Amino acid sequence: MSTAVYDKSDKGREEIATRAHHLAPRLRTLLVLIDGRHNVADLLAKVAGLGLNEQNLAELLEGGFIRDIAAAAATPAPAPASAAVAPASAPAAEAVLPEGQNQFEAIYHFYNETIKNTLGLRGYGLQLKVEKAGSVEDFRELRRAYLEAVQKSRGPEMARSLRERLDQLLYLGEAPPPSTTIIGTPTSTP
Repeated sequence: MSTAVYDKSDKGREEIATRAHHLAPRLRTLLVLIDGRHNVADLLAKVAGLGLNEQNLAELLEGGFIRDIAAAAATPAPAPASAAVAPASAPAAEAVLPEGQNQFEAIYHFYNETIKNTLGLRGYGLQLKVEKAGSVEDFRELRRAYLEAVQKSRGPEMARSLRERLDQLLYLGEAPPPSTTIIGTPTSTP
């Protein structure tokens, strides 16, 4: 296990963004440090002083919060049985929307939950803009200000995690415009 490299799963990113799964604070700390670049030995060396160990990593893995990158790359994903039956015009991107919500509602709920959980009262101005938004395009215009606020408040890792989910909702599988994919570059702006 010491040479394995883990990254956050979608469930793990959701936990970081919204605390929806109520992960114990120590496990959440470990989850935040998992980045898909460091192997288990390096990661455990960083958290040894916190009393975290391989058992804690196993808990995150069993809970579906992280995934082994090497194992995921070596195992090809099975083709869904319904793929041959589904019409070619059915948008696969609709799968990112929560059940029973259209794109506008999903983005609205995402902004509301994550602003409340990551920015608190500092996000009040953004919250007002979310309430005034009347279209998906209005939400797209809020993207940069939202990500900058999250990055300033919670750091680039949180901003990257939230950006991935937000872009899924804003663009429904389309690639966001190139000028909007800047987080993580030396300029560190969303």
